[in-house]
Amino acid sequence: MIEQPATIYFRDEEELAAVSAKLLQMGSGMQVWLFEGHMGAGKTTLIKAVCKQLGVKSHVQSPTFSLVNEYEAQNGCVYHFDFYRIKDETEALDMGIEEYFDSGCFCFVEWPGKIEILWPEKYMLLNLQADETGMRILEIKKI
Repeated sequence: MIEQPATIYFRDEEELAAVSAKLLQMGSGMQVWLFEGHMGAGKTTLIKAVCKQLGVKSHVQSPTFSLVNEYEAQNGCVYHFDFYRIKDETEALDMGIEEYFDSGCFCFVEWPGKIEILWPEKYMLLNLQADETGMRILEIKKI
């Protein structure tokens, strides 16, 4: 079931704590979050803010070359994926993406369009864009 999309507007990093808290409330029960948006839109920065809300103490950074980073949160683990550099879905399958998605841990995926055929049945899709004034537009869909 697809819920009605929601949109959040924010301008700077000072607003990210409130935005990430709202996302965790909206995404209650959703373990897989797919982050779309152009390069430099702020996907990794948003994921860092969500991880902070989850109690992650370690340094959060995009796993551009390792494909996945694992973080310990207060109530479990977080997997952070970046599929920008993969050539096809086979690479994600070879690393066990389905097991990650079924792990019960949060899975935050940057560049999910590269593995679209592997998306689970239930996920939250977050599309982040920046306009010419620096305003961030975050469209959220729960599927």
